[in-house]
Amino acid sequence: MILLMKRCSLLTVVLLLLYSLSEAQPLKNPDSFLIKNDPLPAVFLVGSFHFAYYNMDAHTVSKDKQIDVLSPQKQQEMARLVAYIAQFKPTKIVVEARNSAKLGQRYRRYKTGQAALARDEIDQIAFRLGKQFNLDTLYAGDAPAVDDEMLASADSVAFKAYLGRIFEGYDFKSEDTLSRRYMAYFNYETDLTTRLSLLDYFAYTNSTNVLIREYGAYLSGDFTLGTYRGADALALYWYDRNLRIFRNIQRITTSPSDRILVLFGRGHISLLNQLFSATPAYKYIRFNDLPKGGK
Repeated sequence: MILLMKRCSLLTVVLLLLYSLSEAQPLKNPDSFLIKNDPLPAVFLVGSFHFAYYNMDAHTVSKDKQIDVLSPQKQQEMARLVAYIAQFKPTKIVVEARNSAKLGQRYRRYKTGQAALARDEIDQIAFRLGKQFNLDTLYAGDAPAVDDEMLASADSVAFKAYLGRIFEGYDFKSEDTLSRRYMAYFNYETDLTTRLSLLDYFAYTNSTNVLIREYGAYLSGDFTLGTYRGADALALYWYDRNLRIFRNIQRITTSPSDRILVLFGRGHISLLNQLFSATPAYKYIRFNDLPKGGK
């Protein structure tokens, strides 16, 4: 019995020693497995408000809060904003458009001097940079969500009733406490466009914390409809659409030397920020990572 107890005690000491040695070993960063020395394509996300104020989003901007990006003052600011972004030196530019032919026609007319820049952020930012870096093509990276395709399919009659039940009441008009707080924040953000230069505004609204918190707006209000209806609606139309946009960016990535500028409405960028933060397949350069001398 004494011998058995001694053996058990010895075994316990050995196990404790092995455990302490294992605990002393530093835990490995997953990037040590996923990221090697091979070059990665770079991506740079730019989230913008819509300069032409289409007011097709849930948050609309009244006339008295709309700035004129074509005014002399804003054009000077635009030049500084574009110069800052130009430090990224894009080889490809992806914009919030779906019709590649129409986008290409507009871009070629600008490049050849047949048309002036319109008010839209695609013209004001992407066209300028495309011409500066002598890019032949701009990429239309937007995509329909799966619910759009379901309604346009041959089986749309069956899908329409199903989707109708899911999206009933999903209208961005919630009055819960958190939704009201987000509305107050979005109003504050809109007011900033009248007080900050374009570059300072973009630096603030493309900062990491702002992008993370702005996506949180989708996780309140309508998201709480039913047991899962709000979650399903968000997945079917918004999350799916942005996953497809991410996939479009993957599809135009053809070389590790690609430097891809992505210009979209900031609601998209808040989600793309999550995706590019997660993937080890790209070198993600955030908006405020560029040298401040570019300002």
